[in-house]
Formats: sequence, structure tokens, C-alpha cells
Amino acid sequence: MTGGGEQQQEVLRQLTGAAPPAPVAPSPTMAPAPQSLPTIDPRLAVALGRPQHGDSLPQRAGRSLRKLATVGGQDAAEEARLAQEVRQPVGVGRIVAVTSIRGGVGKSTVAALLGRTFNHYRQDPVLTLEADAALGTLPVRMGAQTVRWSVADLARILKPRMQLTDIIGYLVPIADGGWLLPAGQGRVGAPLDVRTYRTVTLGLQRHFAVTVADCETLPGEVARTAMDTAHARVVVAPMTAEGIHGTRQVLDWLAQLPHSALAATVVALIAGSPDATLDAKTAAAHLREPGVPVVALPYDRHLAQGGPIHTPMLGQSTRDAAVRLAAEVMQRAVSARVR
Repeated sequence: MTGGGEQQQEVLRQLTGAAPPAPVAPSPTMAPAPQSLPTIDPRLAVALGRPQHGDSLPQRAGRSLRKLATVGGQDAAEEARLAQEVRQPVGVGRIVAVTSIRGGVGKSTVAALLGRTFNHYRQDPVLTLEADAALGTLPVRMGAQTVRWSVADLARILKPRMQLTDIIGYLVPIADGGWLLPAGQGRVGAPLDVRTYRTVTLGLQRHFAVTVADCETLPGEVARTAMDTAHARVVVAPMTAEGIHGTRQVLDWLAQLPHSALAATVVALIAGSPDATLDAKTAAAHLREPGVPVVALPYDRHLAQGGPIHTPMLGQSTRDAAVRLAAEVMQRAVSARVR
């Protein structure tokens, strides 16, 4: 995987024919620029410790031995097929909304995994947008060390004549590539409203091939609007009986929307514990009954550790599942009616 700064500059060179300019400074008529603040209190950052690999050492050793003992032609063909799905060209930028029935189930983690996966496989600009102002964790999970401009700030500044090179100065560049727009600065503040969300997503849609929106939990107003207007939707379901039940109710609600929202919906079934007792096959089958695909994200020690996600430290099964999820999402986003 190439460095984030190099990839971002290459994307901009391809789009504009020139190197990107320095970050945009506010004009005298704009409100003063907000202060840049750390995503994690420096007193806590030192306590994060070293990132833990998602797979244990025996798991990694066993996988290496299996690779030596088997011919990987079929696996390689499947990997190539999924990568091609993720790379599908888009004429107009696609918006992917990620939500869940409650907080703390891995919604922002799934949004971060999708943003990183899209950026890794695609050559066009990818934005990960935080649409949950309730002290969300997306900036931390994306590896942003500081945040400055927010969705609400950009909504006040955004003009139709602005180009991508004008906008990126208000975004956070991600180390692995791509950009992040946070909902706030990690403080308790005013909730994000529907008008602000729509202003920003519609204004940025022509600049980014894919925008992954980490929404508030359902049934919040912004979440319902995002689910109703997105080109593809991801509902994150925890591997618990109550989580599966609640997610199934969301799927039944989506089926009642006037423009067949269920056809563009994917469920990410995430395991938050290595000791889950719920039968995964039964849970997935229950969620598939309305006609949606279900992608299982296994328990991963690196994700469970919290803090920034380091892609090389993810378990192999997690990385494979993230690519499958991105492929399912992109297939539906491309097929969706452009709005």
C-alpha cells in the first residue's frame, strides 16, 4: 500500500495536471478558522500501547503453512473478482451510508474499514465523512492525529464554484490515502442537522467518487435521511440476539420505503467478542430473509484494542471480509439511481 500523501498528490495531479496547492486559508470575510485539536488527549495517547495483530502468532503460522501446501489459483481469482467490483467506475459520486441500531457495536469501525478499502483499491478521490456529532470515534479509527474543520464549518463555506483543490484544505488527509471530514472536534456540541448533512454531501458529491458517511444511530433524523438518500446502505449488526432482532426491524422498515431501499442495503454482521455463543449461520440466515446480503466480520484483536486502525495489523479474515463488504456495497451503489 502506497503512502497516503503520495497517493493523494498523484490523484490531484491526474485530476488537475498540477501539484496540489497549500491548504486553503480563510478569506477576510470568513469566520476565523477553528483551532486544530488532538483527537486523543496527549495524556491518554501515551497509554495506547503497541498495536496488536488481529491474528495470533499460531494463526499466522498456520496460514503461512497452508499457503505453501496449496495452489492459490481459485483464491487469487476470487480476490481479483472482488477487487474489480470495488474498482467499478462511477459517473457521479456515490454516497454510502453506514448506521446501526445503537452505539458501541462497531459502526464507526466498519465505516473506517470501508473508507480505507475503497481508497486502497480505487484511483479516484475517496472521502470518509463523519455524520455523527455525538463524540464519534471515526477520526481516531482513521488515524487522524488532529481535527480542525467540521461538517458544519464546511457547510457554511462550501460554494458551487469550488474545485477539489479548494476543498482539500478543509479536510484531514489520511496516512493510507484519502480524506476525512469530521463532525466536530471531539467536544460536546450541537447535533448535526439534516440541512447541514445534505448541503455537504450534495456539494462534495461531484468531487469524490465514493463518500462513506458514518451516520448517527437509528432512528435519528440524520440517519433516516442518510439511509433514504444514499446510493448504498450498510447496517451494522452486533452478533447478539437483541442486535439481530433490532437489525431485522430496520430491514423491514427499509423494505417499506418507496424506492426499494432494501435492494441497495448490505448488513455487516460484526463479532465483538471471541466468545460469542450465538450461532453465526442462524443469525445470518435470519437477516438474509428480507433479501439482503450479509457479510460477517470476525472478531479481530486489533480492532478490539481500539485506537487507530493499522491495516497491516488486521487479521487476514478481517481484511478479506472488508473487501467482500466493499464489493457488495459498490455493486449496489453503482446500480442505484443517481440523485
